[in-house]
Amino acid sequence: MSNILTQLNPRQQEAVCFGEGPLLVLAGPGSGKTRVLTYRAAWLIQEKQVAPENILLLTFTNKAAEEMKKRIQKLIGATPALAGTFHSFCARILRIEGKSLGLPPNYLIYDQKDQLDTIKLAMKEIDIPTTEFKPAAILATISQAKNELITALEYPQYAQGYFQTTVARVYLTYQRFLKEYQALDFDDLLTETVRLFKKEKSILAKYQNRFQYILVDEYQDTNQAQYVITHLLAGLWHNLTVVGDASQAIYGFRGANFRNLTNLKKDYPNLKTVNLEQNYRSTQNILSAANEVIKINSSHPVLNLWTKNGTGELVVLYEARNEQDEALYVAQTITNYTLNANPYPLNSFAVLYRTNAQSRVIEEVFLHAGIAYTLVGGTRFYERKEIKDCLAYLRLIANPKDIVSYKRIEKLGKRRLAKFLNFSSKVKPEKLTTLELLDKILEITGYFELYNQKDEEDLSRLENLKELRSVATEFPKLNDFLENVALVEQEYHGKEKGETVTLMTVHAAKGTEFPIVFLVGMEEGLFPHSRSIMEKEEIEEERRLCYVGMTRAKEKLYLTYTRRRLYFGQHSSNPVSRFISDIPPELLEFVNQKSEDLSI
Repeated sequence: MSNILTQLNPRQQEAVCFGEGPLLVLAGPGSGKTRVLTYRAAWLIQEKQVAPENILLLTFTNKAAEEMKKRIQKLIGATPALAGTFHSFCARILRIEGKSLGLPPNYLIYDQKDQLDTIKLAMKEIDIPTTEFKPAAILATISQAKNELITALEYPQYAQGYFQTTVARVYLTYQRFLKEYQALDFDDLLTETVRLFKKEKSILAKYQNRFQYILVDEYQDTNQAQYVITHLLAGLWHNLTVVGDASQAIYGFRGANFRNLTNLKKDYPNLKTVNLEQNYRSTQNILSAANEVIKINSSHPVLNLWTKNGTGELVVLYEARNEQDEALYVAQTITNYTLNANPYPLNSFAVLYRTNAQSRVIEEVFLHAGIAYTLVGGTRFYERKEIKDCLAYLRLIANPKDIVSYKRIEKLGKRRLAKFLNFSSKVKPEKLTTLELLDKILEITGYFELYNQKDEEDLSRLENLKELRSVATEFPKLNDFLENVALVEQEYHGKEKGETVTLMTVHAAKGTEFPIVFLVGMEEGLFPHSRSIMEKEEIEEERRLCYVGMTRAKEKLYLTYTRRRLYFGQHSSNPVSRFISDIPPELLEFVNQKSEDLSI
């Protein structure tokens, strides 16, 4: 084992070989946090002679858990008996001990679809129409309450306004149905485990005694329920090791609370903190630029990343004339890299953006340029449900005999269909622009009512709909618009699979790395997003999101913004992002290449 420790830097060794008590490892991007967790588990088993069944290793994905188990097995030929996600661990506990809560061992675990179906049944039971409140929005609110350990009986006292009062009624009925069906949803796995441990002290003592060492990954992403679970389990031995980085906390909308990292000091006054600041991924210029962006945050500890990888090239800042110019620049730059004497394969590149709607222009330029791409964590623009719905409306106006589009519209509701058919029977499409037609259809059918302004996923869909207005603006004649859409779709479906450029939101990029990264749309109102600029806490999360995006780059980072952007069907000229303004000029290479100089 001593030979293995020589593969770790001094700070990593300090964390791995820490003895008894609570330990917080603040691990910056690319600093080897997974290595520290796996080596610590291996060190405990081999050097401290801790039995594998006395170690609990908790992560957020099954993939991460399997990877850690493989690494530990390779190091010492043994692994912790329990290594998995919070949810899988809680499911296992409840299978064994759930009878104390009236749960049968064969209880069902409802997935997202099961949950939505049950929410709809609950709404029907108490006469709440799904046309007035979206089931998914109600489910998301109930999930948030459960993450905060607020029960269905307690929720009414917290409910404010008509929506939350309605949620309170649905919550009670939803839980009653789950009990009748002998089922738990994913949030219940956590909350019921908390209830079990608090209700049955002997059961809690049994697992406290068993798990002498508890190791938790990505602690900044834990919610209140997960925090309480780890705190309860560590109540006897206090040997809790958590790894995380508040600067990479970007999932606040899912209930994650980065303050769980800082709260540890209150629960464990003797908490030992080890900072992992040596980065093994990026060049120093990339890290220095990212450090300058994140150090403005004041609500959490900020690490100062450094590396032995060398200074590297400057971060490129490209000012585009518009969104087409921006996408063309990215495409041309990638093409140049692939044509070098030492060419880069396409999977060396990632294009990151703040909102899904931004992918539309990039996708179209890449298709025309013959650059193969993969869209991660999302659907190609013209294949997104809300886009296909609107295209069906427009296609049926252009061709009333289009039965496929008719059937799609029919599924959106008879009331909407009737209103649309009444409108289409009177309208003369040649008298209106595509944008005017689209706006009138959305207004007359009440299509926007399908989406909830408070739901994160729905807001993304609404942004996609608004981006379709940009396409409509570019093609005022309906037939030209539909022809363009058809050609773009055809170009995509004609592509062969193989090496591809990765396109994804910055949220989806967490945990990835690429030699060359493009972070596009660096303008106020876009990144940081307009929904976040009024609240300090939300701006800090946007800044963390930018930091995560920048630190995905290993060799070269490109930041781009436009002087003028057609976005959501409107031309706007927003200032350059404050995040770029935070980067000292000496770290940047300014590029202002005209789009006419670009050839694909």
